[in-house]
Amino acid sequence: MIRARAPLRLGLAGGGTDVSPYCDLYGGMVLNATIGRYAYAELAHGADGACVLRSIDQGLRVRCVPGETFTPPGGLALHWAVYNEVIRRYRGGRPMAVELSTFCDLPTGSGLGASSTIVVAMLKAFDEFLGLGMSAYAIAELAFYIERVACGFHGGRQDQFAAAFGGFNFMEFGPERAASIHPVQVPDWMLCELEASIILYYTGTSRVSAEIITDQSMNIRGGVKTALQASHALKDEAISLRDSLLRGDLSGVVGSMRTGWENKKKLSASISNPRIDAIYDAALQAGAMAGKVSGAGGGGFMMFLAPLAARPRVVQALLRFGGEIGACRFEPRGAHAWRVRSAAGASLAAAAAGPICA
Repeated sequence: MIRARAPLRLGLAGGGTDVSPYCDLYGGMVLNATIGRYAYAELAHGADGACVLRSIDQGLRVRCVPGETFTPPGGLALHWAVYNEVIRRYRGGRPMAVELSTFCDLPTGSGLGASSTIVVAMLKAFDEFLGLGMSAYAIAELAFYIERVACGFHGGRQDQFAAAFGGFNFMEFGPERAASIHPVQVPDWMLCELEASIILYYTGTSRVSAEIITDQSMNIRGGVKTALQASHALKDEAISLRDSLLRGDLSGVVGSMRTGWENKKKLSASISNPRIDAIYDAALQAGAMAGKVSGAGGGGFMMFLAPLAARPRVVQALLRFGGEIGACRFEPRGAHAWRVRSAAGASLAAAAAGPICA
């Protein structure tokens, strides 16, 4: 039995410039960091020649016979696409009976790249299962292809690379799906200070990022001046924030995050809303230095930077809106897999046995 996990990510700066057509026309730049929240995948040989797909957190399970025409429920579309693409690329189209199960610490729509991270975890499990020896870059590229091209789900380019590589990364995206990944060596004291300062706040509402991203893309294609200028500014902020982290300049980090959020909201009217604005204003009034929504916007997770002395006040202000508070712990490792050889490693499949979806 193979298990794999990949870390979710915080979008720190430049988010939105990794979305087509902006990155194809002007080049995108993004800074992100992975955190100690994960997507998991488990892979084992199937029984009776069947292929079983499970999403534990969504309560979905399907069984099919490889080679037959099969349309999975929406929550398992990525699982089926991963299976088929691996079979096509690495087994010459020869099907195999497997049980593939996934679980994610946080729901899709959280703004932390959950969907893409699940795909990376599944591919890493197949990589170990079949002994493919795929690089982090190859896994990220294939994950992007499966999610954005094969399945046609709208989104940016950063999530797959963040999950595959792990750590702090400055990423550049260009035409023809070109991507350059540059690890950022943040000083240890700055990492500790960021973990002490960052408050993760789940708004309690997820959002459909594809709708926001579609609106954002249409604004760029339509030549909306405000959105285009904001995208250029977001790219500049990614560079500025990277340099501030490398210099250990916390005030620069705060300034970049504040400016970045103001520009982010100009990409689409759907990125913020009255509730998000109210949450943001309340956090700053309580003592937070800066804040933003992670991901496409519209809901999901928000992150705030607050001095230690102000954390209790900021937390109390946020909890008045409901939702959940979490601490931030950065994860330096990207996707990795391991073999479970002990009987103590009970399978996700056994723990989540349930009815099979029609």
